[in-house]
Amino acid sequence: MGFDPRLAVVAIGGNATFPPTIRGTAEEQFAIVNDSCEHLARMVEGGYRLVLTHGNGPVIGNILIRMAMASSVIAPMPMDICVADSQGGIGYIIQQCLLNRLRERDIFTPVVSLVTQVEVRAEDPAFQRPSKPIGRFYTQEQAQRIQAETGWGMLEDSGRGYRRVVPSPQPVTILELDAVRRLVEAGVIPITVGGGGIPVVRMPDGRYRGRDAVIDKDLASAVLALGLGAGIFLILTGVEAVALDFGKPTQRSVATLTVGEAKDHLDAGQFPEGSMGPKVRAAIQYIEGGGQTVLITSLERALDALQGKTGTRIEP
Repeated sequence: MGFDPRLAVVAIGGNATFPPTIRGTAEEQFAIVNDSCEHLARMVEGGYRLVLTHGNGPVIGNILIRMAMASSVIAPMPMDICVADSQGGIGYIIQQCLLNRLRERDIFTPVVSLVTQVEVRAEDPAFQRPSKPIGRFYTQEQAQRIQAETGWGMLEDSGRGYRRVVPSPQPVTILELDAVRRLVEAGVIPITVGGGGIPVVRMPDGRYRGRDAVIDKDLASAVLALGLGAGIFLILTGVEAVALDFGKPTQRSVATLTVGEAKDHLDAGQFPEGSMGPKVRAAIQYIEGGGQTVLITSLERALDALQGKTGTRIEP
């Protein structure tokens, strides 16, 4: 399969749409995403064809909190439906804001959000070892109280506080991949694999069933990029480039990493699971699967990274 050098799968971090500094009102989210979509519109204007994915960590956490608080009145929903809810809400905001930004430039490319299922294996060991942080950060005291009240697993996340952890199985197949491909071929910008996709398992009779889990959106985006033959896998995060010794006096950014170097740094603990680790592992997965270009940078510098001016490039 050939790779299209102008087709980019763009993985947008959850904090780009719902940073921890906001209350979470709809007005705040629309304002933030509207600013973010300015950078995406510049990429389209520059001749790139985009497929967008997004995280849902802060939002899914809030959905689960609302359900827990209202459980005596309204029956709580399983996590697969909560992921679907987050896909619809976040996708709608991105869809509307990007459409408006494109039309300001007289670009009339359609933008659609697609509720997307991602197959995982029922026997994935992640179901026995919850490790994926979701939702907001808590102090140790708050985390202990919430754990006692709800039974949730809570772990410290990269020195930033405590968060709920849930199973995070490996993505295997994107069920709606062919639909996404057809949208791209029709000149549409799809928003897909939101929050890593709705986790489903294939039953012995061939039917699919949802599971209580959250799939890492960067790993699912790597599967998507390979499946579509996207020549560019652009991972957007809160920093301009990958750094070694992050948060230490010896911190230093790196412009390029080979797959071998990235693996060595992962093994050395340079990239924690709650932050840069899944992004680097997704980059490795994409390159080892035959992909061409991985860039890790901030949303604000995305076009500059595509032009080779900044960011971190992962190479074979």
